[in-house]
Amino acid sequence: MSWVPEFANPERLWTLVILPVLIIAYLILLRLKGRIALRYTNTGVLGRVVGAQRRWTRHLFVAMSLASLIALGLAYANPLGTEKEPRERATVVIVVDTSLSMSAVDIEPNRLAAAKSAAQVFLRALPSTFNVAIVGMSGNPTIAIPPTTDRGATERALNALQLENGTAIGDALTTAMKAVDQAPKGGDDDEEAPAMIVLLSDGTNTEGPAPSAASKVARERGIPVFTIAYGTDNGFVDVDGRRENVAPDRETLQQIAKTTDAQAVAADDIASLDDAYKKVGSVIGYETVRKPITATYAAVALGFAVVAALGAVFMAARWPR
Repeated sequence: MSWVPEFANPERLWTLVILPVLIIAYLILLRLKGRIALRYTNTGVLGRVVGAQRRWTRHLFVAMSLASLIALGLAYANPLGTEKEPRERATVVIVVDTSLSMSAVDIEPNRLAAAKSAAQVFLRALPSTFNVAIVGMSGNPTIAIPPTTDRGATERALNALQLENGTAIGDALTTAMKAVDQAPKGGDDDEEAPAMIVLLSDGTNTEGPAPSAASKVARERGIPVFTIAYGTDNGFVDVDGRRENVAPDRETLQQIAKTTDAQAVAADDIASLDDAYKKVGSVIGYETVRKPITATYAAVALGFAVVAALGAVFMAARWPR
């Protein structure tokens, strides 16, 4: 952290050159006053007429006046301070598991409907300037909508997701990172915006590469993958006349989150889903921004000026003895 202040208009600091001139003028006046004082030899009478004044208090009040001018000169140059603000430019990719296991009704009305509902809550809580993409995760993950700030279009893409066969978590994470690459760059330097992935799944990988490889790539790119596990251990689906248990694979989801320095959250009902999304929404992060703090310097100048004014009144008044 630098202790040297920065200014929006540093060229205005030239006004401070008047301070050495004032100091020199003050010193000259002191010398002239000393010479004039030698003309009066009856110091007792002079003391009763003028009143006793301490030399150091006079210097102190002059110093307060000069300090006020310094603060005003700095304020005129528009000093800048730092402040933490939520990143208003970020990319969030919401990956929704659309495999057949998400049709289980252990979370009402079913896992997929609950995931969509909670995703909408999270989506509406994000800053409007965030780019959001939707990825449907099945055996063949696809980008339902690329990163956009159009919340209406994003919600329509989310609601349009349908159940499909297979669960390819590794491919879904790779697809999500491709969606991140499609986000608009920011500024003239084309700097990539911070990004995060939210994976909503029951966590059982059935097709494609293992999720571990894609998780490592996400970690290398600095993209955290937050996972939310859906379902209970007693969840089931009926496939071809057979009832199959579809307990969530929490271990896989926890490992993905751990590898990418994120967080894994279990969500067995709507209430806990809301809490989970509050946690996920709070980790988008902050950035340090420069903001004018002219008012602060002006307030300091006012404080010095008040003290100097009180000093002038004190020195000019004829206090009763």
